[in-house]
Amino acid sequence: MIYDFMKRTDKLKQNWEFRRLYNRGKCVATSEFILYFAKGKSGRVRLGITAGKKIGSAVRRNRAKRIINAAFDSCLPRIKKGYDFCIVARAKILSLKSTQVTDMIFKKLTENGLIDE
Repeated sequence: MIYDFMKRTDKLKQNWEFRRLYNRGKCVATSEFILYFAKGKSGRVRLGITAGKKIGSAVRRNRAKRIINAAFDSCLPRIKKGYDFCIVARAKILSLKSTQVTDMIFKKLTENGLIDE
């Protein structure tokens, strides 16, 4: 039995899914991350996270992914359904806590009309 507070986003895994977002999606950039989004076909919210080698070792890249995942999960109940998201981590994200990243993501989603009122 999965409770509402335990729901997670579906993940983007295939290379073509990421490329579709990069090519056809809209892009919003901050100094901590880049957010790509586009209307999806599934009717669900899906998320892909990438962290390149410029961020550092595997430990640092995985930490960046965990921070982004936790931040996105706290925004998830208010996000409009039917969109695919890809967040590309930048090196500055390692100096922040997930609550700070949550505020940044929520602000960018609100600016682009992706939050249900």
